[in-house]
Amino acid sequence: MLGGHEAHDEPAVAGAGGGHQCACGGHDEEGLPELDTRTIPHAIRHATIFGALEGLRPGSGLLLTANHDPLPLLAQLEQRAPGAFAVDYVERGPELWRLQFTRQG
Repeated sequence: MLGGHEAHDEPAVAGAGGGHQCACGGHDEEGLPELDTRTIPHAIRHATIFGALEGLRPGSGLLLTANHDPLPLLAQLEQRAPGAFAVDYVERGPELWRLQFTRQG
């Protein structure tokens, strides 16, 4: 299963605080995870972003980097999940846009 724990040889284990943590040996880094959309092929870009956002727990977030203002993406996100994410611009072009997405509770 793509993105699931079935793809790992080791089982998932419960993490501190009641969450769940993959036992594959990877660790989450401090700060927000970053998704640079400039490296994602155009044909799968929005699907990749939606998948990353859907994987966030309430209260967690990610930093998205793009080479344009992602207004079409923001409109699609609001249609798919109205009010589910707070979006704050960290940087507004002209060469680079960075937005912080936070999943609402």
